[in-house]
Amino acid sequence: MEYRRLGRSGLFVSSLTLGTMTFGGSGPFSKVGSTDVAGATRQVDMCLDAGVNLFDTADIYSSGESEEILGQAISGRRDQLLLATKARFRTDEGPNGAGLSRHHIIRACEESLRRLGTDHIDLYQAHEWDGVTPLEETLEAFDTLVRSGKVRYVGCSNYAGWQLMKALGVSERHGYQRYVSQQIHYTLEAREAEYELLPLSLDQDCGILIWSPLAGGLLSGKYRRDQDAAEGRRFEGWDEPPIRDEARLYDIIDALVEVSEGRGVSAAQVALAWLLGRPGVSSLVVGARTDEQLADNLKAADLKLSDEERKRLDDVSAPPLIYPFWHQLKTASDRLGPADMPLMGPYLD
Repeated sequence: MEYRRLGRSGLFVSSLTLGTMTFGGSGPFSKVGSTDVAGATRQVDMCLDAGVNLFDTADIYSSGESEEILGQAISGRRDQLLLATKARFRTDEGPNGAGLSRHHIIRACEESLRRLGTDHIDLYQAHEWDGVTPLEETLEAFDTLVRSGKVRYVGCSNYAGWQLMKALGVSERHGYQRYVSQQIHYTLEAREAEYELLPLSLDQDCGILIWSPLAGGLLSGKYRRDQDAAEGRRFEGWDEPPIRDEARLYDIIDALVEVSEGRGVSAAQVALAWLLGRPGVSSLVVGARTDEQLADNLKAADLKLSDEERKRLDDVSAPPLIYPFWHQLKTASDRLGPADMPLMGPYLD
């Protein structure tokens, strides 16, 4: 297992993280999985044996049940791992039951600590943007939690580029704890992050955690052109991420299967290995309904793709150059910097 520095911090995280959205299985999250304490304990064991040191959850997953199950699964070995959780979404019906106000953040943190059975959270993340609460209030609340010892580091998830850049600027201006990472959706099928989020992370030294790196199972190899999958999130009705170009999706899957068959590994491992080779990526948050799926995903940490294999996947999945990038390619390609290369580099070739 490789360990990578998380953004502008001294914290090193494993290149694979265990995501626990499958723990619990109540409400809408039943479409994702329903892992109980015994199953969660087995998966934690498998991950620790493989060298995984980061475990990610959120207060909204199965209405807090995911945190409770994870807390029980790690009981007695808290010091062997790092815990990440999130807050932002609605946890009660009151007027302050959602968002990133000081009230909601501090209350949510204390409730997560209780459910996890721990005295601190290693990475506490804003789960989604809140355009109503002033950023100064949000970031001061996170700063208070760090200074109190309840939280070690803070990050965000699902921010747009301008939102994250503004948050980093507010933190710098006021001396608040800075977001050390962003957790985003980024896959071979969905490369929109290359327009702004990857360049921003490279330029500002902000770590990248990737949620649903197999696109909700779309890139696992079980979904094939003109064939219906008999299991998986899509089969159960989970609709993330959206599919905007089905023909392109299956072209990507065909390429994945071609590369995987040539290497004698699963398509899922190839999709994960491609992401691990992208600039700025700190860790992939992998989750699994079964132990077999998890065991297969963990093998991706050791898979290195050749330049030819990466180019095959790059070419079939490359995002189009939207404005202003096509104009920069035409008129400013002589002065592009390292942060421009994830998106622009292939077009220069």
